[in-house]
Amino acid sequence: MLADFLLIAMNGLVWAMAIFLVASGLTLVFGILHILNFSHGGFVMIGAYLAYSIMNLGSGAVGIVAFLGLALACAVTVGAMGFVIDRVVFKRLKDVDDSYSLIATYAILLLSEGAVKTIWGPNFLSVYPPKGLGGAVFLGDFIMPAYALFVIGAGIAVFLVLDFWLQRTASGKIMKSVALDPWMASLLGININLIFTVAVVAGFALAGLAGGVLAPNQSLSPMMGGTYIIQAFGVIIVGGIGNVRGAFLAAILLGLIDAFGTVYVPSLPGVFFFVAVAVIILFRPQGLLSGVR
Repeated sequence: MLADFLLIAMNGLVWAMAIFLVASGLTLVFGILHILNFSHGGFVMIGAYLAYSIMNLGSGAVGIVAFLGLALACAVTVGAMGFVIDRVVFKRLKDVDDSYSLIATYAILLLSEGAVKTIWGPNFLSVYPPKGLGGAVFLGDFIMPAYALFVIGAGIAVFLVLDFWLQRTASGKIMKSVALDPWMASLLGININLIFTVAVVAGFALAGLAGGVLAPNQSLSPMMGGTYIIQAFGVIIVGGIGNVRGAFLAAILLGLIDAFGTVYVPSLPGVFFFVAVAVIILFRPQGLLSGVR
């Protein structure tokens, strides 16, 4: 009984950390630029496909260290794409109505899906897990897949790095001040355009990192970007717009609710995520932790 409970909880945590990896970059762009970046899921998808291509250049599965290097390469590549999109698209969206940014970023999502179909094709693809993470860890009757533990560890590591950056470094504190009051920050001599660009590049790099880390977690398809973005938006809204700590807590809470709901009410898979989002927003519309943190 205890082993079953722990297994459900672990599945919920794996889902939570996977979605937090996606939502971490989205919450930076959403919280600082206030742009509804629907294209974010598309660049998570591109990061996953890049991981597939890089691994196929070699002999398939690689070691854990090489896999982490591969994920970082995906982050750098997608971050560079983010710099281009910031210059070409986001700079033009700063002073327009939110509906225009929604349309523009959704169009970028469609373009990313089309690019993936053109380059990699419409068929499902798969990525080997890193060598050493294909087995399981046994703790009595409780079986923990090694790759699942790796995803949980990756999500926690990304949260700790982001939290340290925003809370403990000068650049992180400047970024928070720009998010809260860009006009006052500009009067103090802060280059807010540079901060906006850094936020976009960091957000896209995190999307690429998430895609690289999560590539072995599912079959790759040109439609995976749209699936991720809906869940990621739910997490950042429940957590509090632009609040990394809130997004982390919301991912855990929603992941556990969805995991236990799916097991005990199998006829309604996935419904409990949306019900939980609706209920939490109804009683706490500002999110679990309001404000940029």
